[in-house]
Amino acid sequence: MAGLLGHKIGMTQIFDDKGLSIPVTVVQAGPCYVTQIKTSEADGYNAVQLSYQDKKEKRTNKPAKGHFAKASVSPKRYSKEFDFGKDVELKLGDEIKADIFKAGLKVQISGISKGKGFQGGMKRHGFQGGQVTHGQSDRLRAPGSLGQSSWPSRVFKGLKMAGRMGSDRITLKSATVVKVDSENNLLFIKGAVPGAKNTLLEIKF
Repeated sequence: MAGLLGHKIGMTQIFDDKGLSIPVTVVQAGPCYVTQIKTSEADGYNAVQLSYQDKKEKRTNKPAKGHFAKASVSPKRYSKEFDFGKDVELKLGDEIKADIFKAGLKVQISGISKGKGFQGGMKRHGFQGGQVTHGQSDRLRAPGSLGQSSWPSRVFKGLKMAGRMGSDRITLKSATVVKVDSENNLLFIKGAVPGAKNTLLEIKF
């Protein structure tokens, strides 16, 4: 799948031709640069490595500096492989912008969701909680019984319990591009997308 790297700016709303409000997420998509081209003959598969967002040269190690120098590109912070297909002709150093997208296009967006920290069973898994009456004074948000009877007399692995919530890789498989601002490399995606502001996103189609 072809695509770009970008980051989430925030949410707003835009209005369509009928004056209806559409909630959208604004995404800075690119510009990305081609820093490596992999072929089935040399690497066993076809892919294009895109790199995004400038990085200070003093914070880049020597192997990475050499890698970006081959493409005549300044050091970048993020790199990701995409499949642009055999019909698209790209060469090292090419700049790819948001104009590869168009309004109405269905895209797949991946990112790391917001971290919620340590959460209880009710918030993390939607547990009902204990009874309010019959002497239950301190079990209102408790998960209930965890163990078994005398056999197997242990807690099974994978049981839903309290724990760390969020900070997971989430993929939105059918998001709609409402508007494309090619001049500023901005995409307006209908609805919410994974992650907090400035989260790195992979946008594919």
